[in-house]
Order: sequence, then structure tokens, then C-alpha cells
Amino acid sequence: MHKCSSNAVKTELVEMTEKEDPVKLHKDGNTLYELGKYAEAKENFLRAFELYQKVNNFFDAAYSLFKAGECAFMLKDYEKAAEYFQKSADLSFSKGFERFGVSALEYARDCYKVLAQKEKAEELDRKIKEVKTRLEQAF
Repeated sequence: MHKCSSNAVKTELVEMTEKEDPVKLHKDGNTLYELGKYAEAKENFLRAFELYQKVNNFFDAAYSLFKAGECAFMLKDYEKAAEYFQKSADLSFSKGFERFGVSALEYARDCYKVLAQKEKAEELDRKIKEVKTRLEQAF
């Protein structure tokens, strides 16, 4: 009986560790996404985002938010998708990941277009053009 409970504790520790491993969560999120399990994938990406952010891995945090946005988009939850893409863009711009931030803004803009929120879409269009112009001038 002692051995059985010891195995149960080990299994629980492995499961807890896997739930706290952002790389595993991210990989599992990609697999779930490919299988069309968007809600589950989104949860993995959001948890990975939190964990990456805790360890100051801001690029992977921004990318995880972006992936959560893609999942929400596939679930036709365009408001949440726009929110995740916008947060990904904000984090990207704050850390100097300008090109990635532009991509996230483009997806957020597309969400606003689907939602028929013309003003928000146009506002993001302007911001995208500003950033692209700034990037072109830098090179």
C-alpha cells in the first residue's frame, strides 16, 4: 500500500510540473489547435503566457497571447481574440518586438472588421501604418 500511494504522489507531482512548464503547455496547445480543440488550446496558451511572463520571457509570452487570439478567432469569439491580439501587440511594442507587434495588430484589426467596429479597425490601420513607416525608416 505504501508503494501505491508513493506512485500516486509521483504521478501528481509530474502532472503539477507539466502544468507549470510553459514549453510543454505551448507544445500541447499547438497539438490541440491542430486537432481543432481550440478551447483547450486557448487555455494552454493563456497559462503558458502567465508562466512565461513570470520568468520575464516576454517574446514567448507575447507569442502565447497571439496563439490564444488565434484560438479565440477560430471559436468565433472575435472580441476575446481582438483583446488577446491587442495585449500581444502591446507587450511586443513595450519590449521592442515591433514586427511581431504589427502582426498582432493586423489580426486585431481583422477581428474588429468582423465585428463591424469600423472606427477601431481604422484606428489600428493608422497605427499599423505608423509602425511600418517607422520600421522602413530604420533600415
